[in-house]
Amino acid sequence: MSFGHDTNDALRGTAALVNTAVGAFPDADGDTLSSVSQLEDFFGHWGWTGRRVGDEAELEQVRALRPRLREVWLAADDPERVVDLVNALLRDGQALPQLVDHDGYGFHIHATSPDAPLARRMQVEAAMAFVDVIRADELGRLRICAADDCDDVVVDLSRNRSKRYCEGGCGNRLAAAAYRSRQGD
Repeated sequence: MSFGHDTNDALRGTAALVNTAVGAFPDADGDTLSSVSQLEDFFGHWGWTGRRVGDEAELEQVRALRPRLREVWLAADDPERVVDLVNALLRDGQALPQLVDHDGYGFHIHATSPDAPLARRMQVEAAMAFVDVIRADELGRLRICAADDCDDVVVDLSRNRSKRYCEGGCGNRLAAAAYRSRQGD
């Protein structure tokens, strides 16, 4: 499935943000977004634009956003609930869609000012991506990792809807375990 580049990027970045939370998989050592420097790395890796304050308050605002975003994945089998959640994200984020052209991507939509707080920009960017998913009737592409010991969120952007595992290596881990099991038989 190919949404626009901005939707694909926002969906992948949102899933990565949700998966930074403690408890994303039960054996995790902890939150992977627990310092301002980790937020800075996350910001740079996912190509966020706009103002950055770079302080603890900004970090806490971003961290507080994660459960709200995760709720969309948890409700993916209930389209009416997802619509309610996304509308709340847009409303609370004071979304005001506008066309922009930067970094060679061509025209796409930003729905907040580049001066808006980072957490608000992340919230609205995620909500706008969810709008595209809803409009395309593709909520089935928002999943929870199929590994029994993982509850990370997954965005399946594959053509054949075959992605089952998160980006945390669960698919490789389970394939290796299955291989070892077959070798031992």
